Amino acid sequence: MQTTIKMLVGVLALAASLALAQELADVALPAPQMAGGPPLRQVLKERKSTREFSPQALAPQMLSDLLWAANGVNRPATGHRTAPSAKNWQEIEIYVVTAEGIWLHDVKAHGLKAVAKGDFRKLTGQQDFVAAAPLNLVYVADTTKMKNSTPEEQAFYAATDTGFVSQNVYLFCAAEGLATVVRMPSDKPALAAALKLPATARIILAQTVGWPKK
Repeated sequence: MQTTIKMLVGVLALAASLALAQELADVALPAPQMAGGPPLRQVLKERKSTREFSPQALAPQMLSDLLWAANGVNRPATGHRTAPSAKNWQEIEIYVVTAEGIWLHDVKAHGLKAVAKGDFRKLTGQQDFVAAAPLNLVYVADTTKMKNSTPEEQAFYAATDTGFVSQNVYLFCAAEGLATVVRMPSDKPALAAALKLPATARIILAQTVGWPKK
């Protein structure tokens, strides 16, 4: 009997450890590099949309730098960011979608909060390349932060602020030799469910990022 109980305890412990191993974990990103890079006019010359991507994943440092450039804190004393925000609402959140899972960029801690394990890339757009590209960013507006605004104002400002963030990503990709294109997700309800969004959150756009296909 004791042997049977010990075996059962061992099996349960193993099952528990395997379940934990299968969970998606938060990710601590390396500190972003804020210096260097080509001149602005050269970056503007290289800025473009690309729809062919290599499956090669971005290194952690590159992902860290990308997310900081997109909408990271560039003035720690005030918490202000690299992208402007109407009334300083800072309502735009960035979800990171890869073959491994979905994370939410934690701007203040500059890390990734685990959302869901699994490959949800195909939900971010209808084009074939979105399911094979290494990274899709999904821009979501948290309307609870948009105080004293009408639905029309929320729609306008959320779209405008997302445009600022998306352009930052375009410029970063041009500077680093990455490929990118901004898109409209095809099935927002399914994507919202995968992102585990509350009813007060609005998906605005998605943007694919990766190394260009050779």
